[in-house]
Amino acid sequence: MKRLIASLVLALAASSAPAGATTVGVSISKSDTFIKIVSKSIESRAAATSGVTLKLENADGDVARQLQTVKDLVAAKVDALVVMPVDGDTGPVISKLASDAGIPLVYVNSEPVNIDSLAKGQSYVGSDERDSGTLETREICRRLGGKGDVVVMMGELQHFAARRRTDDVAEVLATPDCKGIRVVERQSANWSRPQAEKQMNEWLQAGVKFDGVIANNDDMALGAIRALKAAGYSMDRLVVGGVDATADALGAMKDGDLDVTIFQNARGQGETALDTAVKLAGGADMPTKIYIPFELVTAENLANYAARN
Repeated sequence: MKRLIASLVLALAASSAPAGATTVGVSISKSDTFIKIVSKSIESRAAATSGVTLKLENADGDVARQLQTVKDLVAAKVDALVVMPVDGDTGPVISKLASDAGIPLVYVNSEPVNIDSLAKGQSYVGSDERDSGTLETREICRRLGGKGDVVVMMGELQHFAARRRTDDVAEVLATPDCKGIRVVERQSANWSRPQAEKQMNEWLQAGVKFDGVIANNDDMALGAIRALKAAGYSMDRLVVGGVDATADALGAMKDGDLDVTIFQNARGQGETALDTAVKLAGGADMPTKIYIPFELVTAENLANYAARN
């Protein structure tokens, strides 16, 4: 199955745009390290695709602002929409706006709640979040020998990936090999490095003891590491994991501070979302779900992922 998905992604990447000018309206949820890569890859892909122009907007984490942005793009009669939802629960509203206007729609990175009932001409491009937190937690469990205490740092709770990755943690820790691991604290740090640093400092000041940190993304893992090192903790005695395999995360892994991350192909998501939108605008039929696989990254295979995000 993964080979079929990979083949589909490569085919999309290699395809040319339909003849004629195509305007794609893009609404990005916010700006963090990973999302910036997705956004820039959409822009660079559009610049390299003949006849394609973008109208790109950033919702800055504001649901109401994003909905208004989508309404404005629909009113501007763009040929296709690419939306990274601030909140997946807005999917039915966004899908109806696009469907009523006859405008093809591609969701990217963040799954809408209506992913299983998307209308014709609507697709989702991203990675299957059932794999992200699962791969991360299994590796952390293995490194801890199936026992110990961990803290969990969650992303924005309205974001599908944060909810799914956190559920993945619980599911893995309920398995026989990992049931000796206990979650002693779990809080949202909203995907943010500074907020994660603040949260970790609060835990340390409260005397929370733990053997590992399971973060829903790399920025939060890096914030936790910064706080731990500032407090004099040796990273050799802790297992820390994140998701995304960003450049900063890979640097921290090379330094021996980060133990686990999960490669999420930000460029692949952005490029494939743009390609899918252009093809839909040209009248092509596209799959409803286009998944780009997650991949486990550790110090052993680190060199394979340098500069990929």
